[in-house]
Amino acid sequence: MKKFFKVFFISLLVALLLLQFYPKPTKNISDGTGKNDITLVHQVPDPVARLLKTSCYDCHSNNTSYPWYSNIQPVAWWLGDHVTEGKSELNFSEFGSYSIARKYRKLEEINEQVKENEMPLSSYTIIHRDAKLSADQKNLLSGWVVSLRDSFKLNYPADSLVRKKK
Repeated sequence: MKKFFKVFFISLLVALLLLQFYPKPTKNISDGTGKNDITLVHQVPDPVARLLKTSCYDCHSNNTSYPWYSNIQPVAWWLGDHVTEGKSELNFSEFGSYSIARKYRKLEEINEQVKENEMPLSSYTIIHRDAKLSADQKNLLSGWVVSLRDSFKLNYPADSLVRKKK
């Protein structure tokens, strides 16, 4: 039995070592803040902007702050997939380029997911403790999201807030 565990452990170690030679995904790092960033196209109070950058931007923007372990496989693949999926759902760096209907929908989703503790993900907040939102921070973010969403109701026709069926 000891021999089995020794062979298993060595095989696992060799496999992990060999994985390090596979290409790592391209990192999600851009130069500065783009012209479509939510903080540039909509009024975002400083406390809310700080919350977004601390709790959301690593997965939902064009600029991820990578930890040291992001250079180790298979963690690099997992993080790369996680960021790609997060950006496909919502990208604060591209928010200004969204249609009014999509912005409206995304703001509703943000509010719902923050209230239901679905975001930020617990797998993220385990390591990034400062990203975990307190009740006050959730209320601040939710209040801002609802206010921005409701401003669309005032400034755009109701039919522009609904996704057009194809």
